[in-house]
Amino acid sequence: MRLAFSTLGVPGMPLPDVLDLAGRAGFHGIELRAHPEEPVHPGLERRARREVAERFADAGLAPLCVAGYPRMAATGDDAPVLAEVRDLLELAAGLGAPYARVFPGGDGGGAEADATAVRRLERAAAMAGDLGVRVLLETHDSHATGADAARVLRAVGHPAAGALWDVMHTWRGGEDPMTTHAALAPHLGYVQVKDIASREDTTPLPPGEGILPLAQVVEVLTRAADALTPAPGEGTGVEWLCWEYEKRWYPGVRELPQLLPGVRAHLLELLADAA
Repeated sequence: MRLAFSTLGVPGMPLPDVLDLAGRAGFHGIELRAHPEEPVHPGLERRARREVAERFADAGLAPLCVAGYPRMAATGDDAPVLAEVRDLLELAAGLGAPYARVFPGGDGGGAEADATAVRRLERAAAMAGDLGVRVLLETHDSHATGADAARVLRAVGHPAAGALWDVMHTWRGGEDPMTTHAALAPHLGYVQVKDIASREDTTPLPPGEGILPLAQVVEVLTRAADALTPAPGEGTGVEWLCWEYEKRWYPGVRELPQLLPGVRAHLLELLADAA
């Protein structure tokens, strides 16, 4: 399994610095926050996108995902949401990233939010398939559990629509890792990990310093991969663990360069223990 980290928490850090940190710390890829305050965002011209892709290639790193903010279950017109999704998907394709992240964002959830998310994701999946990428619905806000996300994705029924498993949200939603994985397995793109002090205090901690069941998550993923018998050329389940760094919203957390070596070491330890 390969390791990535997210630039969600380091707004404005120049891409060369991010790539240098990732390479020196031994990570394999980066999840890019696709927001206008970041160096990489949907407003980049084609030439700039090619330059970003070349920088990743030169560094020997993968652009795992462009993490955007379209809200698939939110009330309102579909057109602006789908336009935002298309921009995000085209950015992912231009960078060579296999995934683009979207949020549910429904107002309280319920049948209407499900129906809105299904309708929009059907359109988004068709666009994603044409571009050779996948659109991933993160377990978040109105659809925080694996059961919530899977309910929508089953209705969509398109291979280009999948799930991003954010472990914190599914756990806070009352699911254990085995239950979440069972729901999301047919749709799963990759897994986003972090740690927190308690169910009420979501201030991020380095993995292993909090209470999230990360060891169980890795064990479930490893067992599922071992149980698969892939056809020639196919993968063996989830290939990426991505650590989410959130200094953007929690300015008191430690600086990224200080944390990366220890984060990688802990994730590798979890993978070794589960092997």
